[in-house]
Amino acid sequence: MSAEKAWSESWMCKQLKVSRSGYYAWLRRLPSRRRRRDQQLAVKIAAIHAKSRGTYGSPGIRDELVEGGEKVGRKRVARLMRDQGLSGNPLKKYKRV
Repeated sequence: MSAEKAWSESWMCKQLKVSRSGYYAWLRRLPSRRRRRDQQLAVKIAAIHAKSRGTYGSPGIRDELVEGGEKVGRKRVARLMRDQGLSGNPLKKYKRV
């Protein structure tokens, strides 16, 4: 038996103290405007990160987005990067040994 169907929906609703109608309304609800916007930004962030060969962190990516006409903060960019597992890794300077 799969984990999804281990308990009935009515039993879970009772345990979580939510109405069954509220649960089904939640299932049909569309993503919020913020979530949709985050998804759009996540695609742009991944593209900028790839274009920079993984060197840009959240400040650099935010600057690129602002130059492209987006209105977004560094903390939001940092959160979206963290959610995707992206991080900046600056190129090492060549040192002659």
